Amino acid sequence: MAAHITQRLYSLCRSVGISVTPQRVKVNIVRVKDINHMLQPSISYVTGEADTTQDTQLHVPVDRLTVSYSRSSGPGGQHVNKVSTKTEVRFHVQTADWIPEEVRQKIFEKNKNRINKAGELLVTSELSRSQQRNLSDCIQKISAIIAEASKKPHEPTAEDVALRAARLEKRNKERLKQKKINSATKQSRRIDFD
Repeated sequence: MAAHITQRLYSLCRSVGISVTPQRVKVNIVRVKDINHMLQPSISYVTGEADTTQDTQLHVPVDRLTVSYSRSSGPGGQHVNKVSTKTEVRFHVQTADWIPEEVRQKIFEKNKNRINKAGELLVTSELSRSQQRNLSDCIQKISAIIAEASKKPHEPTAEDVALRAARLEKRNKERLKQKKINSATKQSRRIDFD
């Protein structure tokens, strides 16, 4: 059964335009039922470039998310008025214990416009006319938000610090030289007027 769901997930991701390889997605069956009473997979996205030795694995548990569907806007004829395909996924950021504390703080700081008054991060998708594709897109957006907040700031090397100090010193010398030139021209103008 897990192989069947994995195969469906691969084809679903490919149809939406998400590049998926077996090394990037893990599927865990979680006994969670949505509105259609179907089993929902829990999706883990592995991010990172091929040249780095350490990958950051982001596990987004679907059972901890609040998923709701509504009617989607845009073209689609009468079909749009009959089915609820727009997917809205939310979770409370401060109580999400599956995300490290410092990452939760960064998510709260960087995504203030996506967080409502109750402290829930809200992600929506209406790319497709399929609930499952839109759910997959929302989960991918959440994993991208978490991956962005998980990035460590670039640590400057000793060479970077030395180059920055040399540039600053050169800039200060040029500024002082320009000030002396401007001062000399102002004094010569004063002498001309006297």
